[in-house]
Amino acid sequence: MMSGFDLMTYWLRLMTGLFLAFALGACALPRGGPIQSEITKKSGQTSGEYSVVAISQQNIDQLNGWATPNKAATQGWPSAGRGGTSSKIKPGDRISLTVWENEANALLTPGNQKSVQLANIVVSPTGKIFLPYIGDYTISNQTPDVARAELQEKMGTILTSPQVQISVDAGRQNTVDLVGGVAKPGNYAMPDQNLSVLGLLSLGGGIPSGLRNPQLRLLRLLRGDKVYGISASSVMSDPAKDALIRGGDKLIVSDDKRYFLALGAAQRQSQIFFPQEHVSALDAMALIGGLEATRANPEAILVLRNYAAGALRQDGTGPDNRQMIFTLDLTSADGLFSAQKFEIAGDDVVIVAESPVVGLRTVLTMIGQSVGLARNVSNVSN
Repeated sequence: MMSGFDLMTYWLRLMTGLFLAFALGACALPRGGPIQSEITKKSGQTSGEYSVVAISQQNIDQLNGWATPNKAATQGWPSAGRGGTSSKIKPGDRISLTVWENEANALLTPGNQKSVQLANIVVSPTGKIFLPYIGDYTISNQTPDVARAELQEKMGTILTSPQVQISVDAGRQNTVDLVGGVAKPGNYAMPDQNLSVLGLLSLGGGIPSGLRNPQLRLLRLLRGDKVYGISASSVMSDPAKDALIRGGDKLIVSDDKRYFLALGAAQRQSQIFFPQEHVSALDAMALIGGLEATRANPEAILVLRNYAAGALRQDGTGPDNRQMIFTLDLTSADGLFSAQKFEIAGDDVVIVAESPVVGLRTVLTMIGQSVGLARNVSNVSN
């Protein structure tokens, strides 16, 4: 039977062997995230599957100039302009005419009636309406006042001093749809040709304050199937972006759906939605609650990103691989300033690598606990 001293010596030898084994294979120890060498190799090295680029102030502008991956197929944003102060009649509108006659033997008004109403005349796709004794009349692209004056003049050739009144019920080309995150979504008739994006949002009761970084998508389907996209904050802060709404447009208001994933030795490991239009790598560090003090390696912040095949370039003006790994060192001034400028993209994976010391610390803790156990066993044996 071993003495207490022999048993303790045995435990120490056993733990020393385990220490060496763990030191050689520390990567197999339980951890909350990977260390940098497990994901990347040397900075700038390209494999068949991915490329690694170290971010610095020398290349930050170039990297931010690369095409943003997975971006919705939008076509910028139309600039603000100026339209007419009156609405214009369009195909699909419904026209109602009231005609007064002063003759005893009137052509249009029966009996003793002094007026007749011609209601719900739909403007044809060619922009015309049909009227008795006049025939086809091109009314499209005229204001109601101009159309009334012309019709009255034409009727004056067959009637004695006619008076004409016109009203227009807007059709598809003179209405717009407001969809999604507003107080009162719906279909709105355009009051005139100066209705802007902010004007339409105002008609819809505005954007609720609880909407996360609200985004605007303008679908211009009647004019070439164009889709525009921008953040609401950009339009509100720049009058030049308060674009005019055109008949048939659809304006969709929604939450910002972009997000990045935070993994590794971060205080918060989860899906992080963009709270604002632009999120830098330094913003991302704040959004994840900072680095986990006892585990994180501030020299190894990794951003994993997938690019579309069409974005690939071999001349430095774009990524040379669809799978890119960007690395940041937050222990240097250059790294901090670079992190402040480097823009995170939607669907990025931000990994705070574990410090290599974590594995050694785990081994030492295990040895310390084992030594304590050996002492307890020795005390019991004695």
